Amino acid sequence: MVRGMADYGAEVILLAGAGRALLLQLAEPAVGRGVHEHSTFVGRPVNRLKGTLTYVYAVVYGTEEQVNAVRRKVNRAHVPVRRGDNDTSPGYNAYDPQLQLWVVATLYDTAVTIIEKIYGPLDDESADAMYRDYARIGTVLQLPPGLWPEDRAAFRRYWDGRIATLRAEDEGVRVGRGLLYPKHTALWYRAIIPPARFLTAGFLPEQLRKDFGLPWNERRQRRFDRTLQVLAVVYPRLPQGIRHWFKDYCLSELDKELRENREPARGASTR
Repeated sequence: MVRGMADYGAEVILLAGAGRALLLQLAEPAVGRGVHEHSTFVGRPVNRLKGTLTYVYAVVYGTEEQVNAVRRKVNRAHVPVRRGDNDTSPGYNAYDPQLQLWVVATLYDTAVTIIEKIYGPLDDESADAMYRDYARIGTVLQLPPGLWPEDRAAFRRYWDGRIATLRAEDEGVRVGRGLLYPKHTALWYRAIIPPARFLTAGFLPEQLRKDFGLPWNERRQRRFDRTLQVLAVVYPRLPQGIRHWFKDYCLSELDKELRENREPARGASTR
């Protein structure tokens, strides 16, 4: 049976890769500079994560109204994230197609990495379906359809080439370290950060572990491997309501926001 993004995208286990995807994005120097100069990401990491995943959930599972709402929200957030070159560093633009490609690529590669660690390798048809689904996550915004690599082999060449030369710069490292070692966030968030930081380090390429100052050794690698083995046995047996709770929560919050936005308009039309 062919399985694609609609079959796996709601799985809360994908949150185990959230730190990996975020640090890969921040390691792209232009993204790191833009986030560092324009985002409240470090102070409100949960809001940023929820916003990103609500966008993904809406594209995959949502109504046309939900998709349009998250598209507008992301576009508004991106408008001020631009700067020309200056004396100290090159500029950046959140609408740069190459940067958008990189962001979607990190989401895709991370999702496939987590899914295959938990459920085993995807068959070719399912892997192709998943790949096509992720193209839409980018093109719903401004990513030109022709920029998404034409197939998984082309994507792998693109990905391996980027990873081979990717080096996090100071701005991206500062944001990443703020996320990995938070100081002014809720206690519950600080409580979950150590295991999240461990999983993030385990999923990152070795060079980026070094860039972000994440210690790693053979003992940690063995612990990481055992953790994934346990998750692969336990997680798929959990009830779907538990496995999909975050998707359901994000979309219900989006629906609530849409209802609240409609009510003033209805009230104005009756006066």
